[in-house]
Amino acid sequence: MEERIPLGKLGVLGLQHVLVMYAGAVAVPLIVGRALKLSPEQVATLISADLFCCGLVTLIQSLGATQWFGIRLPVMMGVTFASVAPMVATANNIPGVEGAGLIFGSIMGAGVIAMLIAPLVSRMLRFFPPVVTGTIIAVIGISLMRVGINWIFGNPFGPTAPNVVNPDHAKWLADVSAVATAPGSTFPAVPKGLALVPSVPNPKYADLSGVGIAALVLVSILLIAKYGKGFVANISVLLGIVVGGVVCTALGLMNFDKVGKAAWFDLVTPFAIATPVFDPMLILTMTLVMVVVMIESTGMFLALGDMTDQKVDQAALTRGLRTDGLGTLIGGIFNTFPYTSFSQNVGLVAVTGVKSRFVCVAGGVILVVLGLLPKMAALVESLPTVVLGGAGLVMFGMVTATGIRILANVDFKTNRYNAFVVAVSIGMGMIPLVAPNFKQWMPHGLHPLIESGILLTSMAALLLNLFFNGAGADTRDAVAAARQADSH
Repeated sequence: MEERIPLGKLGVLGLQHVLVMYAGAVAVPLIVGRALKLSPEQVATLISADLFCCGLVTLIQSLGATQWFGIRLPVMMGVTFASVAPMVATANNIPGVEGAGLIFGSIMGAGVIAMLIAPLVSRMLRFFPPVVTGTIIAVIGISLMRVGINWIFGNPFGPTAPNVVNPDHAKWLADVSAVATAPGSTFPAVPKGLALVPSVPNPKYADLSGVGIAALVLVSILLIAKYGKGFVANISVLLGIVVGGVVCTALGLMNFDKVGKAAWFDLVTPFAIATPVFDPMLILTMTLVMVVVMIESTGMFLALGDMTDQKVDQAALTRGLRTDGLGTLIGGIFNTFPYTSFSQNVGLVAVTGVKSRFVCVAGGVILVVLGLLPKMAALVESLPTVVLGGAGLVMFGMVTATGIRILANVDFKTNRYNAFVVAVSIGMGMIPLVAPNFKQWMPHGLHPLIESGILLTSMAALLLNLFFNGAGADTRDAVAAARQADSH
């Protein structure tokens, strides 16, 4: 693990780690930034800050910082997909800078709490057996799938919604409004808030050329995954996105104006997009997500310990989990997101057999440098959403598949209660997806807690498992489930 590798080879191996995680790392700022309806420049700022924080937190985790932070294993840190659904729910309710401030405030609050509870989390493993962990991860993937599908066809609201307002109707309402507000008019005023219902199919929605590009990206990823060898197969998602970008450029659907205007170098500064706003319910929501994420991280760290022949004791585990919290706090300060160990990179350690943590240190340095290059962020932001949609089906679908893989090891044959836990918990998670307005008559303070399907599933699975199965003292199954968690 302390193996010293020549600088040139170290850089190449570090770049390999960066490429493996890159698609997942930039996906979250694109999802959340566009859900918040931020400007392209602000989304590019999100991407730069995200890459910078990925690198900074990776350096802390791999190198170590004081006796309190860093597990000192080959770990790459990135944004967890588990946090996306509650952030998107907040963005949909309160878009713009105001919603961004609420999101970043909840992330900072959750980061502080995560640091405080790090010593306790490893002792909570017994409450998260495979039936709970697998169900939660499956619903994370299902919830995110909606994002990928809307990337392909167009959002259900906004300029690419399925229907638009009839232009003739809009002109009529504008004319009536003008007459009603004219001096001396006897026409009654148009009621405040009156709006026309979109009723004309939008030709831009589900445009066949866009669907075709998304399909091309998806097919490219599948072909590369099947026929590519080694490292090429490992970065199939990234290569599929590149293929889609090249095709879009050739068809004139992607331009580089914003890339040309972006600076070559710029510092990442705190609170560049929004000042954090601390809402207790949103902080609680994000904290519950962080608990699930830290349980998964525990499995990652134990797996890495096995791979690198390094004993991961209670003190080391606490340092690693505390760094998850510190990374999340740093993310909120720099207006980005919660950070955790990327399991793709844990798999890469197993594939390559390179156990030196200094490879991930090199990867962290590369990410920091990428975060200081605004042109790189502007290039990623310029990608049409249809390209990301084709890749999103794979990325988010693999999250669901991981949950199913964990559930495959659950005993449904002799313990019929496990089926109840999975069935009811998934059903609870589907409520916000199928009936998003179900909460309209409930107290407003409860809305942030119940509008996330992931959170409803987590609470239901945890409580139902306790009710039917109790809290087992043996944590081996929970550790095995956490090690399989590829949900980042």
